[in-house]
Amino acid sequence: MERRMEHATEHATGRALEPVPVPVPVPAAGSAPVPVPATERRYWRNIIYFGVLHLLPFGALVTGVRARELIAATALYWIRIWFVTAGYHCYFSHRTFQTSRAFQLILAVGAQASGQGSALRWATAHRHHHANSDHADDLHSPHARGLWYAHMGWLLRTRYLAPSEPRSGPFLRYPELVWLDRHPYVPPVALALLSVLLFGAPGLFIVYGLSTVLVYHATFTVNSLAHRFGTRPYETPDQSRNNWFVAIIMLGGGWHNNHHRFPRSARQGLRWWEIDVTYYVLLLLERLRIVRALRTARAQGSARAANAGT
Repeated sequence: MERRMEHATEHATGRALEPVPVPVPVPAAGSAPVPVPATERRYWRNIIYFGVLHLLPFGALVTGVRARELIAATALYWIRIWFVTAGYHCYFSHRTFQTSRAFQLILAVGAQASGQGSALRWATAHRHHHANSDHADDLHSPHARGLWYAHMGWLLRTRYLAPSEPRSGPFLRYPELVWLDRHPYVPPVALALLSVLLFGAPGLFIVYGLSTVLVYHATFTVNSLAHRFGTRPYETPDQSRNNWFVAIIMLGGGWHNNHHRFPRSARQGLRWWEIDVTYYVLLLLERLRIVRALRTARAQGSARAANAGT
């Protein structure tokens, strides 16, 4: 049965882009999670890392916290969320725009300052997600393995390591990106040290620690909440959703059903009321000639069958 809805077209330098084809059936929402195989080992390095990181903010109970630390933590949250959405996601994963080699490096350093690892590995894992979204091989589907596993549990198992290994692609020819891939925690450690230098112990506990925890969980909601709760204006081979809450905390990254329909669009908020701050900043950077060839999608009012491929 055909479903009538809005469709979108993508535009970049005057030529239309086709959405991802729909080759496989959509898994049933709410289906029973697939048990985690016993062969998947616990990833103790990440278990210890996330455990310590989540304890850091409690250090402020001893040192106290001032308004300036809270302001700095808030600023670090929003700045790094932008780099996660624009850098990791739009640029390195989907190449939705072009830029100079210098700003490419800034995007990589800014994204990795979130503590989420190498830009090359993040992008590789994300493309693996798009190829297998909400199916058995998806690294973080709430429908395949449950909401907690999709949110954070997948990072506590070794299963994701091999699919995250960058083996090819245009970014491997840049030695600075390869160096960052081999030393992924240099940016976050440098940021933590700078926070301590500027704010003392509360800088570690609140400015860096609390803001980093919040950046992690905001990013995780795209995998968990935005594949379980929200609206589906487009039929896609997954259970991606447009989730307004995730869109707010991810600066536009929560219009996830739009994104899965048009993954190579830098614009995820397709309708006037779908606020997409990441895209607005990219538009400004395009005006300033820092980025170029910005690929965008625009919603149009004419109705068409969901499986028409437009």
